[in-house]
Amino acid sequence: MKILLLHQYFLEEDDSGGSRWNEMAKVWTDAGNEVTVLAGMMHANGSEKKPEYKKKHFIQKQQGKIKVWRCHVSESYNKSFAGRLWGYFSFMFSSMWAGLFKTKDKFDVVVVTSPPLFVGLSGYVISVFKRIPFVFEVRDLWPESAIDTGVLTNKLIIKIAFLFEKFIYKMAKLINVLTPAFYNTLKDIKHVPKEKLIMIPNASDFSLSEELLQHFDREEFRKQMDLDGKFVITYVGAHGVANHLQQVLEAGKKLEDTNLLFLLIGQGMEKEKLKKMATEMKINNVRFIDSVPKKEVFKYILASEMGASVLKKVDAFKTVYSNKTFDYMSCKKPVLMAIDGVSRQLVEDAHCGVYVEPENIEEFNKNIRLYLNDKERLQREGENGYKYAKINYDRNVLAKKYLQEIKEKALKKNSFAF
Repeated sequence: MKILLLHQYFLEEDDSGGSRWNEMAKVWTDAGNEVTVLAGMMHANGSEKKPEYKKKHFIQKQQGKIKVWRCHVSESYNKSFAGRLWGYFSFMFSSMWAGLFKTKDKFDVVVVTSPPLFVGLSGYVISVFKRIPFVFEVRDLWPESAIDTGVLTNKLIIKIAFLFEKFIYKMAKLINVLTPAFYNTLKDIKHVPKEKLIMIPNASDFSLSEELLQHFDREEFRKQMDLDGKFVITYVGAHGVANHLQQVLEAGKKLEDTNLLFLLIGQGMEKEKLKKMATEMKINNVRFIDSVPKKEVFKYILASEMGASVLKKVDAFKTVYSNKTFDYMSCKKPVLMAIDGVSRQLVEDAHCGVYVEPENIEEFNKNIRLYLNDKERLQREGENGYKYAKINYDRNVLAKKYLQEIKEKALKKNSFAF
């Protein structure tokens, strides 16, 4: 099968961040399929283009067996909300152009992963002109998440966004959602026919974690990174408004009498503000680390006692699974889960950590203290999470299932009408 994938945030080799589709595409190409990706020139948390992309609109690259067209994204992307919107629109137009005029292969299907929602229009237009099915993936409920976090407030833009969302859902032949809550929302509230819906969730990358679990020298790494004698809780991911990492700083301040150390790894619009806040509050048990490649991320996780998944306390985030949670589970680390809803349910079902109410600093304080000297609990819950993810969230298994769903439901003649 020849697959055209539109993914604004498809990682480059050795990039940090969510690697769901890098791993998925690798499984597909290893099975003999051909995958071409239309991706952006800006990292999701980056502030500018790499030098090789300056003054360029399109560059073709090869990542293993995967052909990648890097498409223009405005460098205003991470400067403000208006800049981010323009970044979304610039990729929508550049990816549409690349799909229509740069890619020469005859594809069987176009797969679009969102957010951003607007790239759905690119996928739809490409599918019409190339006369191939259009598969749409919902990784986040947008615009709900932007509204709930206070990022999107303009009533006209909100109305347009909901109309646009409705149009994309109608035009897609198949829609993949990442959580049961997304599935129910689309079926019951947005009235998407259940025949269009499938659920292939986020997953754990066991190929990387298992290699490191066998050969990684944890104690040596802890010495090199000055982690000896510390109870390390690592957060990996974006430092943005939605993540609300000031709650981690406040929790750190409450736990200054202990050997706790928070590691915050990643980039984002709020990072400099957070660093300034940490200095002003004289917090000495939170360490900021710039983004590192996925393999290095896993080393930090393995060198930690726990992993943290944190988001702002809004209803929209009760529907999401956090990518990083599956990374912690695959590395046998208990999860400090500050996200309610399906993410909380995941940790409780797997018995692999503890839920703390988002933004409730006393709950952070109380629950972290219970772990500080309980090595048996750390080991037990870490093993629980690993086993649960291995059974239910193995990336390799789910990637193959995803491909099979596309073959059976999106490529089947007359399954849905455009």
